[in-house]
Amino acid sequence: MNDTENGSAASPRIIALANQKGGVGKTTTAINLAAALATSGLKVLLVDMDPQGNASTGLGVGYDARRSGTYAMLEDGARAAAVVQPSAVPGLSLIAADTELAGAELELVMADRREYRLHDALAQIGADYDTILIDCPPSLGLLTLNALVAAQSVIVPLQCEFFALEGISQLVRTVNSVRQSLNTALKLDGIVLTMYDRRNNLSELVADDARSFFGDRVMETLIPRNIRISEAQSHGQPVMNYDHRSSGSLAYQALASEVVDRLGLHAARKGKAS
Repeated sequence: MNDTENGSAASPRIIALANQKGGVGKTTTAINLAAALATSGLKVLLVDMDPQGNASTGLGVGYDARRSGTYAMLEDGARAAAVVQPSAVPGLSLIAADTELAGAELELVMADRREYRLHDALAQIGADYDTILIDCPPSLGLLTLNALVAAQSVIVPLQCEFFALEGISQLVRTVNSVRQSLNTALKLDGIVLTMYDRRNNLSELVADDARSFFGDRVMETLIPRNIRISEAQSHGQPVMNYDHRSSGSLAYQALASEVVDRLGLHAARKGKAS
């Protein structure tokens, strides 16, 4: 039996948000999907595995409050429960990316169970949450590998721009390789089209190409270009806290509902409550 098993009523669905290409709305989706899932009633943990720490910033966590986070958990053996901190969104907690995380990629190379560090750490606290979202760095290195080994689901934010589909095939190969060798439970469960602009024919073409290639793994919900999303991040808030009536907020709420239905997260919640 593999080290990673499917989620159940007693353990959360762990979802890695991954794309080795930067600037595709990955962290924005991680922040706002986590907040929307928490708002829907799920107990959510967001793990910031990106050394840039943008998910931590987007939830209003300053650098001084990140001295003990993902690096301490992966490298120093800190218990996950000891590095979790609350956010301003009820039901949403965070393990922040501390400043030393940038060095973890190299330091993990010689570590024991280097691919399983995150898996082992989250196993200590998994039953406390309905779902755990992992914001991966824009690369396919050891930090992302740790996320893929810990997760059951991968969701890929895909920008509606030229060259958007380039590189996705490499990520798909990586997911398949991890599933074959390290984590048989891992599945590519969704492609989220981001920065969609209905006024731009290119957005429609990219969406059509993605649906023709990935089929029903492409989420129905489209995340639009919306200035409120960017403004919210600059204020350290999810967009639904900043402007809950904006098109960006409504889109992420719709995406959360789709993710709940697609991955059966509501069933996990009911199972815990019984």
